[in-house]
Amino acid sequence: MYPDLIDIGFLHLKTYGACMAVGFLLCWTLVERLSGRKDLSNMLLSLMVAGVVGSRAAYVIEHWKAEFAADPARIIRVDQGGLMFYGGFILALAVFFGWCLVRREKVLALADLLAAVVPLGHAFGRIGCFFYGCCYGRDSDAWCAVTFPAGSPSWYEHGQRMVSVLPTQLFEAAALLILFCALMALWRKRGGRNGLVVGAYMVGYAVIRFGMEYLRGDPRAAVGPFSISQTISLGLAALGVSCLVAGFRPGRSGARQC
Repeated sequence: MYPDLIDIGFLHLKTYGACMAVGFLLCWTLVERLSGRKDLSNMLLSLMVAGVVGSRAAYVIEHWKAEFAADPARIIRVDQGGLMFYGGFILALAVFFGWCLVRREKVLALADLLAAVVPLGHAFGRIGCFFYGCCYGRDSDAWCAVTFPAGSPSWYEHGQRMVSVLPTQLFEAAALLILFCALMALWRKRGGRNGLVVGAYMVGYAVIRFGMEYLRGDPRAAVGPFSISQTISLGLAALGVSCLVAGFRPGRSGARQC
């Protein structure tokens, strides 16, 4: 755990925030290079803001009583962690569709491009989670288990005790990097069939997150037998399958699709 990247009096930079910034910049750069377009800056900035706002809003709603009811001012401290990916994903998706509608963009064609790079930025976000100590895994004595120090979320949740837990943040970061490589290869070989990359991303990440939830040890809101993230994963997988079907449908090329 290394929450403070720089702390020299007037300059205080959280490692979590720095990892998020690096992930955003990498995604931004890749989108512009792969598309050859410089007119996407406003859209990318809007999606980044929506991602942060939506992620924070979802986290605050789920942890309101435990973390924010007594001190609402903490809501704006996103640099200290506390983001729920699916909240940001849903809000960013709404902003994306709105932008495409206004600009008359081909939805699946542009979605494929964004989906190909999102796992890279997300992986950096998970590395930031590890440095901050949030999103930790179940108690474990496995060889890969880690112990977060006093003051960490794990320490608080375990009754102010240091307990060995699985580094699920790093597990997910590794899975996201693999997904990123696979999606980049698919994006280059998609043959003008729009919807394949975004469909593969949705299904791929849904599988990763659904499985990862069984290893998580931090407090999770439940929806029946599943966590809320697993429930959303099931819906995301179904949406991803529909995109794949659209991409593989005979006679649907990139020029005519969307």
